[in-house]
Amino acid sequence: MKHAFAVTAVAAAAFALAFLILPVLALFLRVPPGDLIRALGTPAAQDALVVSIKTSAIAHAAVLLIGTPAAYAIGRGRFRGRALLLSLIELPLVLPPAVAGIALLVTFGRLGLLGGTLNALGIRIGFTQAAVILAVAFVESPLYLRAAIASFEGVDGTLLDAARTLRARPFRVFARVALPLAAGGLGAASALALARGLGEFGATLLFAGSLQGVTQTLPLAVYAQFEVNLDTALAIGAEFVFFGAALLLALKVIPGWTRSISLWTFRSASSPST
Repeated sequence: MKHAFAVTAVAAAAFALAFLILPVLALFLRVPPGDLIRALGTPAAQDALVVSIKTSAIAHAAVLLIGTPAAYAIGRGRFRGRALLLSLIELPLVLPPAVAGIALLVTFGRLGLLGGTLNALGIRIGFTQAAVILAVAFVESPLYLRAAIASFEGVDGTLLDAARTLRARPFRVFARVALPLAAGGLGAASALALARGLGEFGATLLFAGSLQGVTQTLPLAVYAQFEVNLDTALAIGAEFVFFGAALLLALKVIPGWTRSISLWTFRSASSPST
């Protein structure tokens, strides 16, 4: 009986692995490497790569700069309505991408909730790169925030109290104690959020459109090239595989980096501030 179960478990694992790996292999086997490299040199692929890197970098930087201190405040705070706030943060995670795009459009679009005010100020967002940045930030923020909150919740409160006892100021406690101790989880959250943002499709399409060189990101370029040039679509898809592999590698490496610096940063923070 035990032997039969072991064989079944191994067979199930092999089936699951094949199911996950074969589509990725097929992506590279469908077109020779030389053709893939040439396809990556096409204007459509290069423009999409530039737009994706630019918009994702700006959106991700904004998410990290705003989301990290916000996650610290929520993660270490205990206040009435906290459960409701966490639910509101997680709400965009369950929205279909098309719904997220429409929601952004009716908020920031020309005739949206804030559109009239923005137009009066000469600010146009819909179907511009600003719309891509907002769409990417909207879909990746909940993922980063929820994981970052959990990371700060896992920080040993006695270490924070010890730093405060030694007269470390609130910002110093955050920057030199809490942040390094939570860095492993924050790094993983950042990588996953970045991957989610790079792969965003529906919200970007509805809110920003698919204008080559302006708002057409890598996922939109794959969709646009699928019926025009399959080789280019496959090449752009291969770029995603490389990005994904790099991010997964980062998830494995980042925690090792942070363990070695956490103790040093805590000791630095423990010294009385001047």
